[in-house]
Amino acid sequence: MRFTTGTFLLAGLLTTVSAHFQLQFPAPRGVFVEDQEPTFCDGYTNAVSNRTTFPTSKGIISLNSEHPKWTLGGIVATVQNPDNFTQFRDSSGNFQQFLPFFQTTGEGAFCINIDLASSGVSGVKDGANVTLQLIFDGGDGQLYQCADLTLSDNATIPSSVTCKNATDSVATPVSTSVATMATSPSSSGTSSASGSSPSSTGNSAVAKAAIGVSSLAGLVAAIAALL
Repeated sequence: MRFTTGTFLLAGLLTTVSAHFQLQFPAPRGVFVEDQEPTFCDGYTNAVSNRTTFPTSKGIISLNSEHPKWTLGGIVATVQNPDNFTQFRDSSGNFQQFLPFFQTTGEGAFCINIDLASSGVSGVKDGANVTLQLIFDGGDGQLYQCADLTLSDNATIPSSVTCKNATDSVATPVSTSVATMATSPSSSGTSSASGSSPSSTGNSAVAKAAIGVSSLAGLVAAIAALL
């Protein structure tokens, strides 16, 4: 699934973030760093050597949200060591999306079923090394966390991983809008993570959305260049 750069809004990278989210499964690229989460991959620009073996189909994303209302989406890179947002694009310049943005409510644990094999992204296949980047917006700025994976048709979710939701809230469509593109400088220490970053701020369209449903469709998001 792909989305074009012409349908993006300004990402509020300079907005003060008062709460965060933590990726629980698959394992994030590095230890959670609160101050770096508004930057590419939570400040980590190098892929890990001990990648998580992850199902090509029937996978899950588990996270903890500290926001009462939030939006989530995800993009995937198929290069070996993606260190900037540009490497999450295809050859036509489109971001490679595996999870279209959706909005929901509730703090605490949240779990989403995902099927990477049905994403339509070239290179997503058995044995491939890929990186997922989750984009989270609780209303006060975009937050990013990454997970480095090796895909396997035979992989299953470990029994120690719990897929649960803290509330009964469902993911809902978000109104679609288009605004002009703009740029904003990145935080200190993230110059290597250059490139245009996708954002979810108030502009994501989902044709089908519910907790535990991965077949979400449609999206309009925002872009800001990291300098």
